Amino acid sequence: MLDFDLETGDLDVLIGTVDRVFHLAGQPGVRASFGAGFELYTRRNVLATTRLFEAAARHGVRVTYASSSSIYGDAESYPTPEDVQPRPISPYGITKLCCEHLAYAYARTGLDAVGLRYFTVYGPRQRPDMAFTTMLEALASGSAFPLYGDGSASRSFTYVDDAVSGTIAAMERGGAGLIYNIGGGEEASMIDVFELARRVSGRTLRIDRLNAVAGDVRRTRADGTRASAHLGWVASTPLAEGLAEHWRWVAERFGVRRARRSPSTTRVPLTAHSR
Repeated sequence: MLDFDLETGDLDVLIGTVDRVFHLAGQPGVRASFGAGFELYTRRNVLATTRLFEAAARHGVRVTYASSSSIYGDAESYPTPEDVQPRPISPYGITKLCCEHLAYAYARTGLDAVGLRYFTVYGPRQRPDMAFTTMLEALASGSAFPLYGDGSASRSFTYVDDAVSGTIAAMERGGAGLIYNIGGGEEASMIDVFELARRVSGRTLRIDRLNAVAGDVRRTRADGTRASAHLGWVASTPLAEGLAEHWRWVAERFGVRRARRSPSTTRVPLTAHSR
């Protein structure tokens, strides 16, 4: 694997040898983007993306880049289409929106870029600080899961296989300069997720209840109309099925025997927001 720093590396050498770039690198996370950590976000998200867009425009290379549902903040409507007014409520979301504006600006210099607003991607090999992995590892080890807020916040959880297929479809069929929601078809609250996790694992989760923190939105729900029409893409993995695969990965790493019954045949009633 090539070790390359987008902030300082010679991008002409790198990009001059390809005709397409998937730009999925960046500094993730909402909570750490506040305060002194914001400098890291500006360097790794804004500066690095600027350099990549400049090089891609020079070489005529198409770029499919990662944005985020965080740019919507507390959205004005649900499901949320791509053309609503963005209102990010975290510095992280602001840097991702800045990258979208950079793509728009560099289009005037010849950049062919397609943006993807991912909605809470989960599944095997998920980042260790993300909620699903933290929760499932807590189930496997018997430790407590830190829950910020009361558990009623809901998300369009998107299984990693669906995110990958949507990303490839955007590269192949996405319109230049357009942005697409890549979001799961089901919305669920964390309370719903806890019940699914109990069925998947056959274990009871210990919860450490903490106050809600700045930057965490109350709800996300993707409107996939544009992605369906332009890309022929829709999220197809039910949350119960995807969570079972995620648990299988965690359980194997922890040496835990999995629950015998698969939850994929039983649908958990979701909150009113998700109906």
